[in-house]
Amino acid sequence: MNTQDVDALARLIAAIGSASLGQTLCDLLDGLVSFDMSCLYLFRFDHPAELLHDGYRGKVAARTLDAYSRGGYLLDPFYVASMNRHPAGLWRMSELAPDSFFASGFAISPDLHPCVSSTHGTEIDEIGYIVHLGTRTALVFSLMKAQAPGALDESEVVHLQRLTPLISAVLEQHGRQFPRHVESVSKDSQLESAFVGALGQLTEAQRYIAKLLLQGHSNASIARQLGISEGTVKVHKHNLYGRLGISSHAELFRLFIGYIAQVGS
Repeated sequence: MNTQDVDALARLIAAIGSASLGQTLCDLLDGLVSFDMSCLYLFRFDHPAELLHDGYRGKVAARTLDAYSRGGYLLDPFYVASMNRHPAGLWRMSELAPDSFFASGFAISPDLHPCVSSTHGTEIDEIGYIVHLGTRTALVFSLMKAQAPGALDESEVVHLQRLTPLISAVLEQHGRQFPRHVESVSKDSQLESAFVGALGQLTEAQRYIAKLLLQGHSNASIARQLGISEGTVKVHKHNLYGRLGISSHAELFRLFIGYIAQVGS
């Protein structure tokens, strides 16, 4: 380890517990990997997502970040993985996303998804470190790069993987300052209040299926998750659409984001 490495490590340790940690992590990675944006979020079940480091570099509108923090995060594969105790470590969004995610309303909405909003319709390669702090509480530090000039190449991913023990340890120490989620015992403990509020007229089973649809799961993926037939999923979907007075996934998505906007106003 040379003097430059020691200095970088010292700056990183000194930044633990401070608002500058995210930028210090970016400084550490700058030159090792190429990225356009970065962010550090605190995710806690049924709490607004908390942006601890804004590395969007002015490319994302404030209203988009606000909509994401109020409820858009509920459809983000990194949040979902964090709440479901997906193994910690370095993950590409494409590895975490459900099978129909990249065609979902969230993935293509410039008003809800920060990665897309920088350039409407631009695909973003996002990779992030998930660090579990407790039951349904996690920190996620992400790097994003527009796919147009080229996604992160394998050598860059290898660099990031080698740094996983260091970055994970730093984030875990940083996370000690934040309160942990207290597990709910209510019947809707698997459904955040935004889903319950937006889909209140549905049965509990229908709300859960609607949640999976909004998060980007296909009928087949939902059937596998719930251990039921794809035909049964279609029946549930038909019934829940009827109860909501809608007829398409696009209308379901608009209903959900409309509820988020109403709550935030």
